[in-house]
Amino acid sequence: MNPGKETYVLDSYALLAYLGDEPGKKRIQDVLTQAKSGECSLLLCMINFGEVLYLTERRRGLPVAQRVQAIVESLPIEILPATRDLVLDAAHIKAGYALSYADAFVVAVALRKGATILTGDPEFRTIENLTEIEWLD
Repeated sequence: MNPGKETYVLDSYALLAYLGDEPGKKRIQDVLTQAKSGECSLLLCMINFGEVLYLTERRRGLPVAQRVQAIVESLPIEILPATRDLVLDAAHIKAGYALSYADAFVVAVALRKGATILTGDPEFRTIENLTEIEWLD
């Protein structure tokens, strides 16, 4: 992370929008460019990375999922492990809010890191009072 610079956490919606040429892709391209030049930091929890991979494999097959893995790992995104503390935070968030367990990890990362969530997933409307969200078009 870059102290004093904007920090974003990506959910699977944002990453899949970027990878699949869907609405929101341009904004993700912009923040990837900014992250590459050190203007911002991008975070992704390993749980959400796994979500992107299983969704890709289910829809498009293992070879495509393997290419997606290589692409994501080459991007200026810090992939965070699902530590014990993060799992406990995500479980607490999931218990109190109507969102998926994987999305609870996005919220937990955002809260821990003071990050803005980049998403277009309406499920995150339930936690708008907890952290900053930038909605993708």
